[in-house]
Amino acid sequence: MISTVIAAIRTFATLAGLAVFLLLVGVPALIWTALSRDPRLLFRAGGLGVWLGFMLSGIRVELVGTQFIQTGRAAVYAANHSSNIEPPVVFYALRSLSPRLSFLYKAELRKVPILVWVFDAAKFVPLERANRDQSLPAVDQAAKAMMSGQSFIIFPEGTRSRSGELLPFKKGGFVMALQAQAPVVPVAVSGAGAALRRGSMLIHPATVRVEFAPPVSTAGLGFSDRTALAAEVRAAIEQRLPRRA
Repeated sequence: MISTVIAAIRTFATLAGLAVFLLLVGVPALIWTALSRDPRLLFRAGGLGVWLGFMLSGIRVELVGTQFIQTGRAAVYAANHSSNIEPPVVFYALRSLSPRLSFLYKAELRKVPILVWVFDAAKFVPLERANRDQSLPAVDQAAKAMMSGQSFIIFPEGTRSRSGELLPFKKGGFVMALQAQAPVVPVAVSGAGAALRRGSMLIHPATVRVEFAPPVSTAGLGFSDRTALAAEVRAAIEQRLPRRA
């Protein structure tokens, strides 16, 4: 009971703090980015906002395998997804790559006010997986951005896993990596479910572990290798996640 009350207080403090941050820092950074077409300030504000949210809520991020982050070339970072905590955690873990860092994200998120403006200003790429007329050009757009040095974060399960177990991987992000001949870095995130429990709006203090695995090369591979590539990356992530009882 006491832990729930503390979590409620910290959640309120986090939301209130982020609301003030959004007004004082986020909105000016967004306006500046829209006028200057330079996303660097927006990314810095985003990293600072994530840090503030983690500090207020008591979330600690533990990084493992950072030597596998591809600082000198574009790469796809493929992470598991069981909670809304994973996207900001993975972004925070890779913030050193910004502003040459993008998300391949579900187009449904474009319905969220303000967030859609941030996504557009940061040049994130929306993907409608059920709509080939939209998804194929979107993957091509992302692949071209990768060829110019842009890295991408993807969540290939396509939606949050309710059980915490890995869901089947969608292929769009892997096709993008194959087109760009860019490596795929598996990213195993554990502990996010303890921070934001299923069915709850309360954020609990927790340590979220982000482990980067050795990159999987796509050199010389083609479209027909997408299934094998996705399976290899999925196995690397699954191997690094805690065993479920």
